[in-house]
Amino acid sequence: MGTIQQGAAQAVQNCARVQSGEKVVIITDHATEHIAAALRDVAEPISPSNIITFTLEDYGDRPDDGSNPLELPDEIVDALEDADVSFFAATGKKGEVGSLRLPLLDVVYASDRLRHGHMPGITDGLMRVGMCVDYEEVQRLSARVGEIVTGASHIRVTSPAGTDFTVEFSPSLKWVVSDGILRPGRITNLPDGEVFTCPHNISRGIIVVDGILGDYFGEKFGLLEDAPVTLEVANGRIRGISCDDEQLLRELNDYVLRDENANRFGEFAIGTNTGIDRFVGNMLQDEKFPGVHVAVGHPSPNMTGADWISKVHLDGVLRNVTVDVEGRVIMRDGEFTL
Repeated sequence: MGTIQQGAAQAVQNCARVQSGEKVVIITDHATEHIAAALRDVAEPISPSNIITFTLEDYGDRPDDGSNPLELPDEIVDALEDADVSFFAATGKKGEVGSLRLPLLDVVYASDRLRHGHMPGITDGLMRVGMCVDYEEVQRLSARVGEIVTGASHIRVTSPAGTDFTVEFSPSLKWVVSDGILRPGRITNLPDGEVFTCPHNISRGIIVVDGILGDYFGEKFGLLEDAPVTLEVANGRIRGISCDDEQLLRELNDYVLRDENANRFGEFAIGTNTGIDRFVGNMLQDEKFPGVHVAVGHPSPNMTGADWISKVHLDGVLRNVTVDVEGRVIMRDGEFTL
């Protein structure tokens, strides 16, 4: 385990590779402003007087119930237009995926220079662990997994909890190797370590989410080992949900009805950060744990080439999976076999 300062140095120096003269924009909030300060402390000596920090609460209330989600402020959009590097290091609030975070990503995708580190829900623990791993190893493994899955027509995923589904892929939908290196016009989650795409189809199957859910669910409901969520899947969409936690079940059923594609699978991903050895109850890091996560909603079309969109994106992490790529097992019971 490292320190917040070491994690910040990794983000600024090794992931973003900030250079002298580059403009850096840091977006934060009251809960995480000490992390933003650590990022700034590393970046300022590299590019003096070119670091700008925005605190979201300066632009309005951010109610926990999502009743009036904060929209992306114009001042931040303007600052990003000529920025070279940006970090979103703030807590995730209910409703802000559609009102703030997806519009922010659209700004990144529209740029041919901006390198963006996306850290929604970042905590001290994630800075000390997920941001202090050996990213050269993450890059090596991510590249290897990317080589194996690119071009595959299907992958089967099973788990002791009851997961059993086969995901089909299309050559028109790109695999993305996300290995901690920030690249122009792309978002990179930090901590990082995953290889992902948008599925062409999941014809039918069962997905048992026994790790954690994304968006606001992770902060509200935590790890799911005592109340896993079972998804019945058909034709690439959720067709049924079951869970012993009645409140979680109600909110999930509401969530997947938010728009016409809120129940459509927009992501299939393999976590490749072997420096993480346990779940911590935070999606930002837990989805990088060696294994599989899937998501309904927004399919990151700017990176995957998907031809549809959604205003929501909800990840779900699966534990102890076996991953079979066209007959080749690359992971067995949560351990890579490569």
